[in-house]
Amino acid sequence: MKYCRWILLFLLPFSFTFCGKGRAEIAETVKTVHGIPLERKQRFSGNYNKEFNDLQDAHLASAILNGISPMALRDDTLKLKEKLVRLPDELELYKMHNITHSIPFLVPSAAQLFIDIAYNFRDSLYSKELPLYRLYLTSILRTDDDLSTLTKRNINASENSTHRYGTTFDISWKRFEQIIPDTLQQIPPERLKLVLAQVLFDLKKQDRCYVKHERKQACFHITVR
Repeated sequence: MKYCRWILLFLLPFSFTFCGKGRAEIAETVKTVHGIPLERKQRFSGNYNKEFNDLQDAHLASAILNGISPMALRDDTLKLKEKLVRLPDELELYKMHNITHSIPFLVPSAAQLFIDIAYNFRDSLYSKELPLYRLYLTSILRTDDDLSTLTKRNINASENSTHRYGTTFDISWKRFEQIIPDTLQQIPPERLKLVLAQVLFDLKKQDRCYVKHERKQACFHITVR
């Protein structure tokens, strides 16, 4: 019940609809009647770098179109409270990991996308009769002050990061947390990554988001479209 109350409190202001290297192989199943295709399903099967390789220019253009004006300081969120959603610190769907250079705010469309990803990931695990795991959010909204501090520590951090617009978040593909710890039924991160990748692949095919597979940062970098 506590979990349900968290979900309801988080979703009340919004109308959400929930519903490594390798060969690129997209398996398609086509149902036909008298040779006429009725349904086509696509399945992600392993090539992260090819299927999740949306360029920074595409992420940035979508961020500018759908996001807020970049903020100088964290206190500026008070000026944009009508345009941003604050994510709860933790739900059974996800955890925030090492969020030191970003803050848990997104524009409503990005918040909806993230919750859809989290629910679809959970439902996919459930349908496969696998133990349930939480996703790890590793980066969300960054102010200019956050970026200034981050670029001093990380030379790969972009000064015009899409994280400045509240449209972008990173989900770890290396770190997951089992909701009910069970040492006899643990799923390796590689298998969970495949489940998450299928969820992202489906949403990407629906033109819901841009996705970049980040190897060094061990995350999927995701921007709402």
